[in-house]
Amino acid sequence: MPPPPAPRTPGPRSDAPRSDAPRTDAPRTDAPRPDGPRTEGSGPGHASAGGPAIETRGLTKAYRGGRLAVDGLDLVVPRGSVFGFLGPNGCGKTTTIRMLMGLIGATAGSARVLGAPMPSAGRRVLPRVGALIEGPALYGFLSGRDNLRRFDAADPAADPATRSERVGRALERVGLAAAAGKKARAYSLGMKQRLGLAAALLRPRDLLVLDEPTNGLDPQGMREIRALVRELAADGTTVFLSSHLLDEIEQICTHAAVMTRGRLLTQGTVADLTATVLDAGGTGRLTVTTPDPADAVRVLRAHGLTALRTDGDRVTGELPPPPAPPPPSAPPATGDGGAPPELADLNAALVRAGVRVRGFGTERASLEDIFVQLTGEGFDVAG
Repeated sequence: MPPPPAPRTPGPRSDAPRSDAPRTDAPRTDAPRPDGPRTEGSGPGHASAGGPAIETRGLTKAYRGGRLAVDGLDLVVPRGSVFGFLGPNGCGKTTTIRMLMGLIGATAGSARVLGAPMPSAGRRVLPRVGALIEGPALYGFLSGRDNLRRFDAADPAADPATRSERVGRALERVGLAAAAGKKARAYSLGMKQRLGLAAALLRPRDLLVLDEPTNGLDPQGMREIRALVRELAADGTTVFLSSHLLDEIEQICTHAAVMTRGRLLTQGTVADLTATVLDAGGTGRLTVTTPDPADAVRVLRAHGLTALRTDGDRVTGELPPPPAPPPPSAPPATGDGGAPPELADLNAALVRAGVRVRGFGTERASLEDIFVQLTGEGFDVAG
């Protein structure tokens, strides 16, 4: 990872073991600020407290040969939101985050973080930001606890008298208290992710930027990270969460943006994005719970449902879209005109065919549905 112009984190003393130490010029995106309660307008580099937490205008990154990794990105992240930055691997999410944090320069456009221009205001802004980008850089020869103590000691405003308390609290929050004495080189990928997140949480933050934070975590770990994100958001922290696991972050996001091939497709509240899919002709999915899934699939297919899937005793399928409204000059339609079946008629058809229906209803459009509707492409929701 190339070093940012500023600020820099001091590396270990020259007499410290260096066999597998990480780069010492890594960005201070998790640099802390003084202890104490947060108040509106407090903290170093406070600027424009009422504006978006993140705002970009035409943000562009082109690499050698003219390849565009990010193409004219206009992004607005409201303060206090849990913002899902969505897209498949390689679509430009991490490149965008690295520009926001001052790790790399933009080819064109501008970015503001917490109301201040980046990267020029990095020294004022980054102490208010916690970040976990492309995996944590850890000292493998140190324990998890000593890693955090070293990160905390790099902050000139950190009170050494309360360091142990801060470190212990951060380890407890990410579920690593029992493994605090273990060498970081022996940590699993998921444990390293947790320790990196703990480093970002040594101090209260106005903004937390997480790039694929559940990478390497088992289902239980994912649930714990979701609970932690909800807790941080409840405390007033804006959380900017980049991921390709749509089904995971859909459970915690209030807002989202969808990217593909370096370009922004849409952004807004999750509810508004769902409405966009419905307005474009999507109708959500029908879900039937039955011990006769094969018979249910046969009946539903005969009534026009598509993309039918079975998972045990659960059958889901896309309802056919409603017909387009006729032009004003068209004569009144006669008959059903190819109208999609009513839900009650579908239920009755299943029962007439001898399908034992134990559950029946529709699901709202998911973030996966939104992506497919916007791009016509599939999406790796399983990682």
